[in-house]
Amino acid sequence: MADEKWLNRTVWGLAFTSFLSDLGHEAQSTLLPSFMAALGLPPAALGAVEGIADAASSFMKLGAGWFSDRIGKRKGLVVFGYAATGIASGFIALASGFPLILFGKFFGWLGRGVRGPLRDAILTDSIPAEARGRAFGFHRAGDTLGAILGPAVVVGLLAWGAKAGFPALPWNRTLMLWTLVPGVLSALAFALLVKEKARSKPKLLSFRHALAQMPRTFRGYLVGVGIFGAGDFAHTLLILAATQLLSPRMGPMKAATFGAGFYVLHNLVYAFSTYPAGAIADRFRNHRKVLGLGYMAGIAMPLLLIGCFVKGWNSLPILALIFAIAGLVNGIQDTLEGATTADLAPPDHRGLAFGLLGGVNGVGDLISSLLVGALWTLHPAWGFGYAAACMGLGAVVTLAGSEA
Repeated sequence: MADEKWLNRTVWGLAFTSFLSDLGHEAQSTLLPSFMAALGLPPAALGAVEGIADAASSFMKLGAGWFSDRIGKRKGLVVFGYAATGIASGFIALASGFPLILFGKFFGWLGRGVRGPLRDAILTDSIPAEARGRAFGFHRAGDTLGAILGPAVVVGLLAWGAKAGFPALPWNRTLMLWTLVPGVLSALAFALLVKEKARSKPKLLSFRHALAQMPRTFRGYLVGVGIFGAGDFAHTLLILAATQLLSPRMGPMKAATFGAGFYVLHNLVYAFSTYPAGAIADRFRNHRKVLGLGYMAGIAMPLLLIGCFVKGWNSLPILALIFAIAGLVNGIQDTLEGATTADLAPPDHRGLAFGLLGGVNGVGDLISSLLVGALWTLHPAWGFGYAAACMGLGAVVTLAGSEA
């Protein structure tokens, strides 16, 4: 009976919406490194685009979460957010240099910032507390099925383009343009399928007073999330790393195809790890502890990358292992950060709580992507060494809090 109650129309609708959205923007993310490389832009530019866009998203999450708590309605804002993320691919496809790529990613991630905490609050309101891990895991599995299909299609089309001898830049531009279609459809799916649960009259607290309502345990939890996030760089940089490592023996087009293929593996592992992570954490009744263990496992990924660039490891199995670890940790992280936030947040301020989580993650993404990208220009080992240190410290802080 409990299983039937949590697997309801809203959970299904959210999963399908996220499937369509991720189909579009993960295809875009897979294309972005090769698109920027075809434009002659350096790795630091990719790190800057990802970091700045994530920071914009994070600050929007803060405001959107608090505003939705204040007005008591969330659905309309979420529809707008999905539409904006989808339209962004069109701007990027038209770019001939860094500024329009940055604008497109910035605009799309503003929409992502609007929708993320509000969507998670709608999901939390629609399910019983004892099934939060499973519900968040099911939703994340839905979006990651799209994240598998999108990059998989891109891999096939990139390989076809390379075999046919298509020029890299026009072919990447054409593929980028088509990624906006599923993104726009996701907004329509959310509008038609998801039902927002009626809420009691909201308390009209100022942002500062609403922030003061957050319990100390939740604030301490955000510290661990933030430290880990300061090292958890955007995983599109993994595609770039694989491309650089493989290019000397394969050439840039074939190496880019393998890099995109590894990203499909990343998302496949992600998809199959989200629900089990949530179910395990539900069983042990400690979402935060399982999250901390997942953080700890993540340290292996940057350490292996250091070995690749210092020792010259560039075998396909080692690169596949790196992408698989990154996907596993992402699956645990995205499922259990949301479930832990739902556990610790006051019910009247869940929108703000998810906004704070998103804000902390966004600031961490900005710091990690900019610093890893900048340190990469000195030597990749410096960037990945910094990432490993932050991820390890974040794991320790999160695990320590889980025992409190």
